[in-house]
Amino acid sequence: MTVDRPSPLDRLTFPAKLAYGAGDAGPAITANLLVFLQLAFLTDVAGLPAGLAGSVLMVSKIGDAINDPIIGVMSDRTRSRWGRRYSWMLWGAIPFGIMFFLQWLVPSGDAWVRYGYYVALGLLFNIAYTAVNLPYTALTAELTDDYDERTSLNSFRFAFSIGGSLLSLVLGAVFAQAIADPVWRYIWLAGSCTILSVLPIVWCVVGTFRYGMAAERRCAERNDSAPPMGLKQQLAIAFSNRPFLYVIGIYLCSWLAVQLTASILPYFVVSYMGMQQSDFFLVAIAVQLTSFVMLFVWSALSRRWGKRGVYFAGMGLWIVAQAGLLLLQPGQVGLLYALAVMAGVGVSTAYLVPWSMLPDVIELDELQTGQRREGVFYAFMVFLQKLGLALALWLVGLALELAGYIASQPGQAIPAQPSSALWAIRMSIGPLPTAALIAGLVLAYFYPITREIHAEILLKLDERKRSNSAD
Repeated sequence: MTVDRPSPLDRLTFPAKLAYGAGDAGPAITANLLVFLQLAFLTDVAGLPAGLAGSVLMVSKIGDAINDPIIGVMSDRTRSRWGRRYSWMLWGAIPFGIMFFLQWLVPSGDAWVRYGYYVALGLLFNIAYTAVNLPYTALTAELTDDYDERTSLNSFRFAFSIGGSLLSLVLGAVFAQAIADPVWRYIWLAGSCTILSVLPIVWCVVGTFRYGMAAERRCAERNDSAPPMGLKQQLAIAFSNRPFLYVIGIYLCSWLAVQLTASILPYFVVSYMGMQQSDFFLVAIAVQLTSFVMLFVWSALSRRWGKRGVYFAGMGLWIVAQAGLLLLQPGQVGLLYALAVMAGVGVSTAYLVPWSMLPDVIELDELQTGQRREGVFYAFMVFLQKLGLALALWLVGLALELAGYIASQPGQAIPAQPSSALWAIRMSIGPLPTAALIAGLVLAYFYPITREIHAEILLKLDERKRSNSAD
């Protein structure tokens, strides 16, 4: 007995996969600039002390983490002619763009006025970001049931994600060369990226709409007898799902390493290596371009090695690269770019693997409970990840301030930093991300859902659907 596949009408075509992938371009552009540049912008352009700047990121991330499960549950329960996911994406797109742009302005007033402004904008932006991005990510588990097809679908998603990130970095490099005033440089960069962020969301909705609505009907057919559950009961079931806990841990460790490295990289390139800000963009482009190319390599290899095998291979190279950054000396520019390329090979698996594992976990939950609750699982995966990142980024900002990092005045050049601050920068880009990556490898070793186990889950779900149809 085999599991039924969707009919040819419902199979994802190449244009549909392109449209789905495009949906992550806008969130990726905004998130990439915030990860790479926000902390440096707050200290070196807006003139906030490093500890205060780090707390801006912490407060906005905590607010973001809190709204994830709320919007996740609300999207699961949404009933609309636009579907439970697409209505959120459409209504959230314009506020998402506006709030992103406003974060890169420098208001007048003292440091505390600017601090309050950035905290408020960070909280509002993250509500709009979640309203767009969380329902979008939940589509992965709905559009296809196939184990390998999900990896393929995520390769399209993250091709656009990394492609959008690359585009934002290229624009950053162009504006860094063309505009001397750092305040206006960020205004032009933010304005351009705002426009480029909103349009792909509409493309995604238009290009995948009929597939998403057909998927909702299929899920309803095989789960129509399941009783509704309250939020507390849903959370208890989600956190009793052992594979889900492993995926959360793998994702947290991977992205902790990504965001710690990305946030401290501008300081490392400019203050420690003695290079220009435009050079920072080139280093970041080297990482992201390598990640883009390797997505398709890892996606193909995952059919032979499995998701866990691909993760082991990528993380191993990435750990070597992170350790090498600690030993790097000023003037070793060629080696810096070589390590950036090596890191990019591993970063691509951080994009691809955890998000390809999560839909398998959701179907295990569906088998056990009789309900599809993508929003809950995606929300709480991101919720815990953001709480961890909020604490980590705040600690990095606090460590820089305690180490004597000197913030510049708005619009002024970045001052030379004391040796204690340079040492804190090196520790933040080397040992801390490396420890997170090693922890992720340990968790991936114990992740239990293989291709064979997933096939058994789909078989049992198919049998349930036949039983419901017969009744």
